[in-house]
Amino acid sequence: MSAAHTATTAVAQEVDHRALRFLTAGSVDDGKSTLIGRLLFDSRAILADQLDTLEKRAAGQPIDLSLLTDGLEAEREQGITIDVAYRYFATKQRKFIIADAPGHEQYTRNMVTAAAGSDAAVVLVDITKLDTHAKPVALLPQTRRHALLAHLLRVPSIVFAVNKLDAIADPQPAFEAVREALQGFAEQAGIAVAGIIPVSALRGDNVTTPLAADWYQGPSLLQLLESLPTTQERKTGNLLLPVQYVAREGEGTGNQPRTLWGRIAHGQVKAGDQVQLFPSGQVATVAEVRRAGEVVDVCVAGESAGIVLDRQIDVSRGDWIATPQSVKDSNRFAATLAWLDTEPAVVGRKYWVRHGNRWVQARIASIESRLDIHTLQATDTHELAVNDIGRVVIETQQPLPVEPYQDNRVGGSLIIVDPASNRTSGALLVQAAA
Repeated sequence: MSAAHTATTAVAQEVDHRALRFLTAGSVDDGKSTLIGRLLFDSRAILADQLDTLEKRAAGQPIDLSLLTDGLEAEREQGITIDVAYRYFATKQRKFIIADAPGHEQYTRNMVTAAAGSDAAVVLVDITKLDTHAKPVALLPQTRRHALLAHLLRVPSIVFAVNKLDAIADPQPAFEAVREALQGFAEQAGIAVAGIIPVSALRGDNVTTPLAADWYQGPSLLQLLESLPTTQERKTGNLLLPVQYVAREGEGTGNQPRTLWGRIAHGQVKAGDQVQLFPSGQVATVAEVRRAGEVVDVCVAGESAGIVLDRQIDVSRGDWIATPQSVKDSNRFAATLAWLDTEPAVVGRKYWVRHGNRWVQARIASIESRLDIHTLQATDTHELAVNDIGRVVIETQQPLPVEPYQDNRVGGSLIIVDPASNRTSGALLVQAAA
């Protein structure tokens, strides 16, 4: 299927007007910050004083749009993106929240953070870095890694933007060769691609306005982004809610009603529902449901809900509320581990893991394989180095109500923290109870 057909099909779907959260990713100097700057500039989302500063710095030369996102002093000095920079803009069709993720391997953890809450990922491919005469074209490791991470993190829509067409003498055959390589990689990795778009972020070609070329009839990047759906967890069926905090109403004795607040991961809750608390396993009935301080009939996935139970139960931050018998807590489960620490992941070492709002001690019981990002095959290994992706078995000191990540992002994801350095060492995506 051609990129133009794929993208056009997406545009033809019913338009989702909710704000789209998307990240830009790819290798170093692929033009991610410039692309975001172009989107902001063309959508007139730049303040007058920002534009004036850029024009003065340019001193009569074309404006460097990448400076709109490279906000840290270290980023400007080194010419690379280090932290995730969030920017906002809107068109007549919808609003957007953009995350400019670092391309350097050293900052892959920041890219993972941005991807975890995104509706879409735009992976930039610098066509000038590739040998477009090779058959097939060899993609850069970071292009493959970022696309795989976005796929593993369940980012619903993955778009490849083939950038810097203005630097190619004959862009049509070069783009078609890269598109073929991207399609082959995506098919091998099981990635459903929302579109493969030719662009020039520097010149503005096919970013917000369609490309003026006979060989490409597809949408611009902005047109495609306007059509993409937002992530929606299921709003019906079984409830799952991580307790964020517990509020006691009024003053006086401990017999006052308590409200258990949290953002619903999936399902819905209403007065009269039976719920089960974890880790205690106790069952109670919902007496009242609140949203924004007001009593409501029902709350659904994606909303912050306050639950009042029919009786006093010891509940605190980090506990979970679920429909009875819908979730089983386990202290041993298989997971995909994206390792982000310079210290390798080794079997037997103890870490802290966070599931929802709950912290427990855990250890890596076994490392079963590592994913080779070049061949996409699982290889035997005894440890995972920085930026490696592997399959592991985790054992926790206390049981957790985990779910497969493919079923739910919240119930199926954990972070690993090194207890000595307090560094975020890895991201766990639950596959199944072991």
